[in-house]
Amino acid sequence: MNKFCLITNRSKDADLELTNEIIKYMTLHQKDCVCIDREESYGNGSSAAIKEKIGNDTDCILVLGGDGTIIQAADIVCELKIPILGINLGTLGFLADIERNQVWAALDCLFSDDYSIEERIMLRGVLINDKRQENLGVVLNDIVISRSNFSKIINISIYVNGELADSYRGDGVIVSTPTGSTGYSLSSGGPVVKPDADILVLTPICPHTLGARSIVISSNDSVRIQISENKIPDQEGAVAVLDGKLTKELTAGDSIHITKASEKTRMVKINHVEFFEVLRKKIGQGGEKR
Repeated sequence: MNKFCLITNRSKDADLELTNEIIKYMTLHQKDCVCIDREESYGNGSSAAIKEKIGNDTDCILVLGGDGTIIQAADIVCELKIPILGINLGTLGFLADIERNQVWAALDCLFSDDYSIEERIMLRGVLINDKRQENLGVVLNDIVISRSNFSKIINISIYVNGELADSYRGDGVIVSTPTGSTGYSLSSGGPVVKPDADILVLTPICPHTLGARSIVISSNDSVRIQISENKIPDQEGAVAVLDGKLTKELTAGDSIHITKASEKTRMVKINHVEFFEVLRKKIGQGGEKR
């Protein structure tokens, strides 16, 4: 690898200290490197502008921050098919392969092509109603449909390949990839899934029934989440949240169609630490959820 892009989270890397050290190290080894400040670029620039700055000929994207920074970067750059190496500067960093004290050894591995690539499936969400269909984007972690009004519940119907799988009143539902299974889905009682599994997980959020449980389906299945009318008029407001970003407000009759995206996130693996070892250390007994 010879050309790199650094996406850095300034709130995690005070004064860009580590970022600048990495740039100096790459310059010393005659590597090209462009730097993107997450706050400046994500807040003020479009996805297209960020992709243009990265360039199609970039060999690897280094993401400095926590899981949120890595997920946000993956959602933007997945179309470029450039592998991502996460460097953990957050509190948990479940998605990051490298800790801060491993940076220089990791860079040497990249320079000498001593690494492997792990592909992660992604989700695509499409809004469907009587008036239109709208592409909501591609995500690495999860698509959440939840209530928008405080202390109000919504009526949800879940269809898998056109067949009604479940229907209940509650706070919403999470549709997650294996990568997203250790996030919001896990906190809501969903199962832990190995990242290389080719499945999706549907987890209810605070359902008002004892029967609603997580559903595991094939990643090739098609999911439709329907918002139904509430008993109280104008109280069926809901929102679609894609990887933590509020994307669309929903009303009764709206539905979100969710399928496996053609895009994939390509993660660089250097440490080759087994999944369950990471699980035990980072979200095991007494650990924190991300």
